[in-house]
Amino acid sequence: MSFRIVASQCTQCGACEFECPSGAIKFKGEAYVIDPNKCTECKGVFELQQCASVCPVPDTCVPAEL
Repeated sequence: MSFRIVASQCTQCGACEFECPSGAIKFKGEAYVIDPNKCTECKGVFELQQCASVCPVPDTCVPAEL
């Protein structure tokens, strides 16, 4: 599984893009998106997902639904 960004809640601050250790977050069009093929959920690197931990808006970086 990977994480996703809830576009309607995203303030486009860019904090998540710079904190992502796998380079999975990019600005595309008018929103930040997480590439599910690159997202590792920070497993083995950090205890918490860095996108969610630096996001100023709660529940914007969330686990992707199956």
